[in-house]
Amino acid sequence: MADTLERSETNRLISSDKVEGTAVYNPQDEKLGTIANVMIDKYSGKADYAVLQFGGLFGLGSDHYPIPWDMLSYDTAKGGYVVDISKEQVTGAPRYGVDDTPEYTDEYGRTVYGYYGLSYPML
Repeated sequence: MADTLERSETNRLISSDKVEGTAVYNPQDEKLGTIANVMIDKYSGKADYAVLQFGGLFGLGSDHYPIPWDMLSYDTAKGGYVVDISKEQVTGAPRYGVDDTPEYTDEYGRTVYGYYGLSYPML
């Protein structure tokens, strides 16, 4: 078991399957949801978004909310990620249904990043 942990997580790297399902909190210690998946740029290898699963009951009826990856920080004490947004900000954020994934175009990226007051990175 320890061998598996060492291979899928280091002090700086983590396997994507360990990120999915990880809790996301705000600074007030409210759980906002869990990470459904991570969107990674094919060319740079950089994570662009953490897709937050929020709302519903036991994952049913929940929506997906892309959050720029750089907004999250990992908190070892919580065993999860922290993002400085409120539940109200999440509910008003760009989102999509579980079966309705958008095309992650530059235009869509500018909408998501703009919602959080960030400039969309030009690669």
